[in-house]
Amino acid sequence: MAPTDIDDPQDAGPLAGALGEELDDADLAQDRPAGEDAPAPRPRRRRFQLMRELALADFITLGNAAAGTASIFLCLNYLDLGNRSWLNWAIILLPVAFVCDALDGIVARWRHRHSPYGADLDSLADIVSFGVAPAVLGFTLGMRGFWDAAILLYFVTCGIGRLARFNVTADSLMTESGKVAYFEGTPIPTSLLLVVVLAVAFRFDAVGDDLWLGHVRFLGGTLHWLTLMYAASGSLMISTIRVPKP
Repeated sequence: MAPTDIDDPQDAGPLAGALGEELDDADLAQDRPAGEDAPAPRPRRRRFQLMRELALADFITLGNAAAGTASIFLCLNYLDLGNRSWLNWAIILLPVAFVCDALDGIVARWRHRHSPYGADLDSLADIVSFGVAPAVLGFTLGMRGFWDAAILLYFVTCGIGRLARFNVTADSLMTESGKVAYFEGTPIPTSLLLVVVLAVAFRFDAVGDDLWLGHVRFLGGTLHWLTLMYAASGSLMISTIRVPKP
């Protein structure tokens, strides 16, 4: 039988593809100047390589992020169904996230092993658990006016800026022992103080229209005075005050 022409190399099947690769390699070898070594073959990336590269401390950090995310979901469930137990668990999970945040560093030092992803994972997890989740909790418990929302957005963006600054300046703040001597601005986990205030308010049903300190109408929007604690917290995060690192 006479051979047939193949217009599309993909129609030739794996054999033709392999032959094509060999021909390409041969062409490259002919074009290579004499005496020049062949380039090293590219290493094949293993499947799920990221998961293999993570250290135990990194998985604890991911537990921090998971707890914060679950807290947000539970707040949404409370808004939808009104079941108080959902919000109780949403509040409880944020201290759990804090425990994970403290534990990952302890485990990394204990095992003398960390991955190159550790610092960035920690910052991203903190944004969820101590930035977005507390803001969602405040919104859930009644801080839903225009000015409330603006302050909550300010709080979250301050937290993002605070962590970005830390990542950039951490090396310059290192001491000879290899540790950061102090924090510049309050650490973002201090937002747990806001969670404690809201937890007590929820316990005494001081939520919604009954939030402590009341509210005011200003330029067509509503502001609950209690929301100002988020503004204060965010401002302290991006301040230049020095907080000794334990």
